[in-house]
Amino acid sequence: MALSVRQYEACGVVAAISAYNFPLQTNVWKVFSALAAGCSVVLRPSPLTPLTALALGAAAADAGLA
Repeated sequence: MALSVRQYEACGVVAAISAYNFPLQTNVWKVFSALAAGCSVVLRPSPLTPLTALALGAAAADAGLA
């Protein structure tokens, strides 16, 4: 009988660069996927849609993530 143990570790910092089309969905998809894996995230939103990233950051701060 063999015993197998797996231990998952975060891979580091994730740089998430989003496009201007579907900005909120793209930001949520990239940020939450990285956070679920245990990584920290640096989000660079599109210069055409910066307010969506600010709204996402405010929601994360209200939820206690930041």
